[in-house]
Amino acid sequence: MTTLATRSLSLRYGDRTVVRDLDLTLPGGAVTAVVGPNACGKSTLLRGLARLLDPAAGTVTLDGADLHRMPARTLARRLGLLPQQPVTPEAITVEALVRLGRYPHQRLLSPWSAADQAAVESALARTGTAELRGQPVDRLSGGQRQRAWIALTLAQDTDLLLLDEPTTFLDLRHQLDVLELVAELHRDLGRTVVMVLHDLGQAARYADHLVVLDRGRPAAAGPPAEVLTAELVERVFQVPCRVVPDPETGTPLVVPRAGARHRQPA
Repeated sequence: MTTLATRSLSLRYGDRTVVRDLDLTLPGGAVTAVVGPNACGKSTLLRGLARLLDPAAGTVTLDGADLHRMPARTLARRLGLLPQQPVTPEAITVEALVRLGRYPHQRLLSPWSAADQAAVESALARTGTAELRGQPVDRLSGGQRQRAWIALTLAQDTDLLLLDEPTTFLDLRHQLDVLELVAELHRDLGRTVVMVLHDLGQAARYADHLVVLDRGRPAAAGPPAEVLTAELVERVFQVPCRVVPDPETGTPLVVPRAGARHRQPA
């Protein structure tokens, strides 16, 4: 099982520290959702886990090895990343985009192999984008485009996927399509997934493990049913609420109290 961990991790932009002295273990073979208020450090943490941002202090380890000391190609074979707003190369088709996921497996002067094409075909089929293979990515709907980018990460064939707000800008149907796809990848292929989400109900429904960040520090971490309480939501999000079982899944569902004024943070 692929396990990510941080020890005394601090991340900053310039003089501003966003994540501070963070000790965290993200379980292998699980779906972890990272949640928290705006500007609490969720996406910054994911950038640190993906080696897009160097630690100001502390370490990130992948199965016990210092992630920042790994050769780039080795890391790319083990970790796939879907950034928050990926930049699509101009006029690239869906299949050409997905083929980019095979780059870490290529060798100098090596021809494109049957295994490479099989990985691409599997990724297209898994994400329901096979019929879109010849379409330019920049002409797709938001949901189709997101599935094409997820297909790229699948073609990369890593055990670990990091997804930064994969449902942002999508309507409810496409949000659920993406989250059901994530659940399928975990269930059928055993992928370890770490994703940043905003919706607490969706995080509780689709994640095995929940990390709640507050001002760059962990407010709580563990199974959603244990972590997501009314007291925690009010303390971290300043929203008075009740937490009740979801009638469909039994997972925690946050219901804001009617007419209650939201408390401003201290």
